[in-house]
Amino acid sequence: MGGFRFVLPVLLCVAACSAPAPQPPPPPADCAHYDAGLVDAALGHRGFVLTLTNCGTAARAVSGYPDVQVLGPEGRVLDVRVERGTSYMAIDPGSGTFALAPGKSLVSVVSWANTVTDGEVLTGSALGVASRPGEAPQRLPVETDLGTTGEITVTAWAEELAR
Repeated sequence: MGGFRFVLPVLLCVAACSAPAPQPPPPPADCAHYDAGLVDAALGHRGFVLTLTNCGTAARAVSGYPDVQVLGPEGRVLDVRVERGTSYMAIDPGSGTFALAPGKSLVSVVSWANTVTDGEVLTGSALGVASRPGEAPQRLPVETDLGTTGEITVTAWAEELAR
């Protein structure tokens, strides 16, 4: 009887240890991951590279410019103009259309000037970013010290940065 009490727990342990680990669920067909690079500063201007990676299993249609919102500390959208085009920090490659394959990425540059004149100084604590209209924005923790300009500029999505 004493041996049985020893063997049973060992058998249960071996059976539990030899079972294959459960597989994670497959990624959804439509999945986007955004990443904000480090903010670079130059003569009162700021900018960073925004990267969109297709983490899904199917090609993702992307065209034009990222949809970007500046968010305040409590997450509300701030009244900030979003311009499209070339800025002090980046050249706009112009609007294009892409069938972004799984695992592939596109880039855009988000930039602004920290100019302070008259008016309210705006500082965002995050950005809401989407690759296409109607898509729920993903929150990226990026501090934007906009001064009194109330404006950011974004370049079009591209496979690489324009030079």
